Amino acid sequence: MSQSTSTNEQINESKSPSATAPSQQEVAEVIAELEQYKARLTEDFTTTAKKAKLPKSMTMSQLKNHPEILKIEASLAQLRGEKAPSNG
Repeated sequence: MSQSTSTNEQINESKSPSATAPSQQEVAEVIAELEQYKARLTEDFTTTAKKAKLPKSMTMSQLKNHPEILKIEASLAQLRGEKAPSNG
């Protein structure tokens, strides 16, 4: 039975919030990387839309509802402690 108690203690220690909490610098780095990724996706999508000669309004609408960009925006909002943007 002592084996089980030891394992439970190790599990509880590994779940400690102080052990896994990221630093402000780490959060800032992740935010910067996500913003760069979002900018690259937006630029790539816009370039492709221009090559396909899509109207700008259609391009902007597609960008607004792009699933990957929406996920990035939700992640950024969460990291910044903001409410996630609604897609409506």
